[in-house]
Amino acid sequence: MAKIFRHSTEVAYFDYKDFKTLQRYINIYGQIESRKKTGLSESQQRHLAVAIKRARHLALLPFLATN
Repeated sequence: MAKIFRHSTEVAYFDYKDFKTLQRYINIYGQIESRKKTGLSESQQRHLAVAIKRARHLALLPFLATN
């Protein structure tokens, strides 16, 4: 599998209000991409997941992909 980002991600903090950046880490089905694809560390992946879940609850991101 190819990583989404070839170089290390230089995002210091994942903000739940920055939904444009968070959309890059969600696949077409609305699922959070794995660490293998994103290339993030464990702690970065946890912070990413929390930010995505907060954005979903505030309706900035969808829970499911709609077709």
